[in-house]
Amino acid sequence: MSRKVSKKFAAAFRARPAGEGSAAAPARVRAPRTLVRIDLDRQRLELRVGGELRRSWPVSTAANGPGEQEGSECTPRGSHVIRARIGAGAAPGTVFVARRPTGERYTPALGAAHPERDWILTRILWLSGTEPGRNRLGDVDTMRRYIYIHGCPDDTDITTPGSHGCIRMRNDDVIGLFDRVEAGTKVVIEA
Repeated sequence: MSRKVSKKFAAAFRARPAGEGSAAAPARVRAPRTLVRIDLDRQRLELRVGGELRRSWPVSTAANGPGEQEGSECTPRGSHVIRARIGAGAAPGTVFVARRPTGERYTPALGAAHPERDWILTRILWLSGTEPGRNRLGDVDTMRRYIYIHGCPDDTDITTPGSHGCIRMRNDDVIGLFDRVEAGTKVVIEA
């Protein structure tokens, strides 16, 4: 009996037009495009999904201002993508050196003991330029300059330029951004 039901069901299923339970593949629905926009003049990072502003955070970009040249310690402009996401699941304040956790957690005492260190904390979003000659390849390559969006000590002035080229965020903010983007997400940096 179950065989008869199965045959009847299969015949009815094959007879339906596309879109009404047929075996035809459903139309692929594209997820809304995610964009990270960094405004150097306003020191703000915006997260947009499908063109709609979802979140906005204060950031601190390069003390030397905008620029693409290797060794300039400037924040590069133009179109980029997130090349790598580093630090998923790391505790807030985890210290990174060369994109690897050191086993330390940042404290004001650790900061006072090592005032010369450029603190890269909590999460890293490593950027890669997409515009050859402007921010990709040669001596203007964003990725080879190790430009990141990353966390910094909570007592850092996050609303004024102060980095060596990277985009600094508060630790809770960089976690929030990290959890909402993936490798390949477009990042536009504008002055």
